[in-house]
Amino acid sequence: TYKRALDGSLHLRYREGERRRRRLAPEEALGVYQEVLDLAEAHLRDERRREEVLRWTPEGLLDPTPYRRAYAWPVSILPPDAYLSVVLQATTGCTWNRCAFCSFYQDRPFQKRTPEAFREHIQAVLALLGRGRLLRRGVFLADGNALALSEPLLPLLELVRAHFPGEPVMGFLDLFTGLKKAPSWWERLGGMGLRRVYIGLETGHAPLLALLRKPGHPKEVLPLVRALKAAGLSVGVILMVGAGGKAFAEAHFRESLALLAERGRGLPLPLPGGPRHPVRRPRPCSLGGPRGGTPKVGPGGASPRPQGLPVRDPGVPLLNLQLPLLCKEARLLVAPVAEGLLPGPAAAAEGELGPL
Repeated sequence: TYKRALDGSLHLRYREGERRRRRLAPEEALGVYQEVLDLAEAHLRDERRREEVLRWTPEGLLDPTPYRRAYAWPVSILPPDAYLSVVLQATTGCTWNRCAFCSFYQDRPFQKRTPEAFREHIQAVLALLGRGRLLRRGVFLADGNALALSEPLLPLLELVRAHFPGEPVMGFLDLFTGLKKAPSWWERLGGMGLRRVYIGLETGHAPLLALLRKPGHPKEVLPLVRALKAAGLSVGVILMVGAGGKAFAEAHFRESLALLAERGRGLPLPLPGGPRHPVRRPRPCSLGGPRGGTPKVGPGGASPRPQGLPVRDPGVPLLNLQLPLLCKEARLLVAPVAEGLLPGPAAAAEGELGPL
């Protein structure tokens, strides 16, 4: 299967025992693009579609210029449920950028866009997407920690609302940044279209969090989640399976699940490990072993196949605990949680904790 990325590059997905992916060299990509156009010219009969397809050339399909005009820096990573969102870089880089496991933003400084620059960015992104904009749902505010902004975020959200009326807005938030915001701040952002916040918790085990060079204590996520939920926002918690290797495997597994359970206290939470929800511990991995590394799970990227998942009760959605993985042996740990309140079709596909 061939897949063209927004930057014009062409990727081949295939199987050799396991799923593989290869980016084609420019010469190969030009050949495939030409073959596709030849087939379209020979077989497309609909005049409107012929005109739309055959206006392209192989060189035009490969040209990365429109993508680079829209995105000064590449989009490094997104939550899996946001792959089809319109990504707008309200900021570039990450406010912290010192986590031991992350290299996504080390090639760029943290900068916030002015309203004028953000408006130009939106127009360039819309020009890049063209009619493909109709396939996308919601707006993701990038980069790594755009929700760390305070007052400068407000005019940017106004521009999002003007160009994408009614679309839900999502974004990443670090625990130590979110704690600095008053609950009323999240209510204000909710009134401007913010609907879902992703928190990079990584682990419920405090010593491991320190090893990962993230400030704060895992339990500080509890008041933050309560504040976000009280503002009517949906919350996605990111845990990193395999972090810390064998030395931290048991504590990471146990305390992360315990923190999720505490986060859902008072709800009819069907915790893993019961008769309908057996859980296998994920195989720990080495941070520096020969099979180590940091696979970039991003837009259009392949992710490891989930293994050892709990048996799913059809009436209980799943909480997505993907992102970003430390090594190739890492597997996803998915825990069933209580139904959430996020409006729209996404609620049926993703796990959400109800109001705390």
